[in-house]
Amino acid sequence: MTLICGASGVGKSTVAVALAIRYATPLAEADDIVTALTAMTTSQQQPALHYWNTHPETLSWQPEKTSDLHFAVAETMRPAFEAVIADHVEAGAPVVFEGDYLLPELAVPFGDAVRAVVLEDRDEQRIAANYRTREPDSGDQHERARVSVLVGTQLVRRASRLGIPVVAAHPWTDTLDRVDGALRHPRLNTSGRVGTRLSPYGSDGHHSR
Repeated sequence: MTLICGASGVGKSTVAVALAIRYATPLAEADDIVTALTAMTTSQQQPALHYWNTHPETLSWQPEKTSDLHFAVAETMRPAFEAVIADHVEAGAPVVFEGDYLLPELAVPFGDAVRAVVLEDRDEQRIAANYRTREPDSGDQHERARVSVLVGTQLVRRASRLGIPVVAAHPWTDTLDRVDGALRHPRLNTSGRVGTRLSPYGSDGHHSR
């Protein structure tokens, strides 16, 4: 099983589709599970899942606070994602699983049965341009892009602690090959000293509303 982690707007979906074609495996989107659980619960039962929709003031939050809420939702979803992953591992059913709320830690308990990679882009202008392209009527996207960078930075930190590879989203011409190579690479140890990071950045490193 393959997990494609990364912040919103960095190109996860594009990479995941191409990777699923290359591996000849199904594609699953974690956001669909978030949508289903949100529809089946109330804000009293799952306050984090419903927070975006029940608190319109989140639209004016500082990016740092929005990033914190993103990870609160990710932790809320963690048991559901773990159950899906465990089911696929037990059944021997490979799948490429991607989504904004997937954490690299999800791969760790399953050893070599589950490989994960974090796709990273720290260019706010490029992420904002990506949002404008896919959602042209949504107005200015720079604050949202800032949230994406903050979320991505935290995901990189988490992945680096676990020895899970991080791949720079750009240059886009060979992103798929670099992601594929990272997934075929043995997992690094937790010191991060074995092998090399597949990102041009230093060692430290939202849901698409």
